[in-house]
Amino acid sequence: MQHRTSNFVKTVLLIVLYCITPLSDATAEGKAFSLETTEHGKVLKTADGRTVFQYMVRKPAGTNLSANSTCCLFPVNTPMGTRIVDFAPGDHRHHRGVFLAWHAMEFSQRADFWGWGEMAPTDGCKIVNQEVDLVGSDESTAHLAIKNQWRIGQKTVMEERLSIDVRQMQAVFVVDLHFQLTPTVDLTIDQTAFGGFCVKSRQDGKRVFFNPKGEVKLPSPHHLKPETDWPSSPWYDYTIALDDGKTAGIAVMDHPKNPPTKWHNSLSLAMINPCIVANGPQRVKKGETLSLRYRLVVHDGRTPEKLLQTLWATWPGT
Repeated sequence: MQHRTSNFVKTVLLIVLYCITPLSDATAEGKAFSLETTEHGKVLKTADGRTVFQYMVRKPAGTNLSANSTCCLFPVNTPMGTRIVDFAPGDHRHHRGVFLAWHAMEFSQRADFWGWGEMAPTDGCKIVNQEVDLVGSDESTAHLAIKNQWRIGQKTVMEERLSIDVRQMQAVFVVDLHFQLTPTVDLTIDQTAFGGFCVKSRQDGKRVFFNPKGEVKLPSPHHLKPETDWPSSPWYDYTIALDDGKTAGIAVMDHPKNPPTKWHNSLSLAMINPCIVANGPQRVKKGETLSLRYRLVVHDGRTPEKLLQTLWATWPGT
């Protein structure tokens, strides 16, 4: 028994040393997060070479994606390398990783940038990327600056500036997104049950939602009934026990300075969607800026409830 215990302890120590060595080497060598150009966008990698996410700006050839716009995060990986989001699945081909858009917008004309096409036209509506830059990084953090234009035909109806801050702590990736949306004409976003910031997760496993009160077992909202959306909460976490035996998850935090929000979350769709127009329409004057902040916490294993509470409590003041 003592011999077996000794071997077990040695094995654990070897695993620990293996896990921490790459990061230690990266720190010692002065390495930092990097941004690599790919066929479809830019991939952010940790100092030791692990992919955090790709900011995708072009559709893959032969893609299943039915939306005109691509600009999104896909893939998004956990620190141990498990992909947690999906791209253009068969049941909702317009969904794309982590993205922001609405399907019922009024500029000088009706527009659907989400890609649904039931409440406004999608023809000619496209979010077009202008740049994706890594403007700062070290061995544990990265800061990206992204510019997009929302166009109807050749006309730019809204300018988007997105900053993304990334860090790894306690075996999770923390991804802070700050969207600044400035229309070039008066904008109204209609009241709807869904739309805005969306995380389309994987569906191939046993799924569960958590919030600060514990496991959430509310029924899925109806896509045409905003009153059925889930109540406001600092965060909701989606964790999935995948069919390959791994468990992973992603939490979305809603910044207190965002407009009042209800959540269009669905286990069957593997969708997390803090919806700022569930309570009523949003109006933004020409030249004014709609500011929206969200935090993603990407994790391996079960929902890290205590860490999520800590990250929420320390985030609003930033």
